[in-house]
Amino acid sequence: MKPVQPDAHLSSVVGSKPLPRTELTKKLWDYIKKNGLQDKKDRKMINADSALKTVFGGKAKVSMFEMTKLVSGHVS
Repeated sequence: MKPVQPDAHLSSVVGSKPLPRTELTKKLWDYIKKNGLQDKKDRKMINADSALKTVFGGKAKVSMFEMTKLVSGHVS
């Protein structure tokens, strides 16, 4: 897979080195699990902390499907 370059907002979560999209997604989920950001009642929802809020366009809560779409806007 071709590596993608995370922008400044996404770099604060996954690092600044170019990564294949699969590795980027894995690092994003590692961050979410490490910080307990997956909603306890509705496991499809992600609760954003301050770092993820900038990636999610200011939204406090997004679905895991919407998260994929929002993250795509932060890579080149």
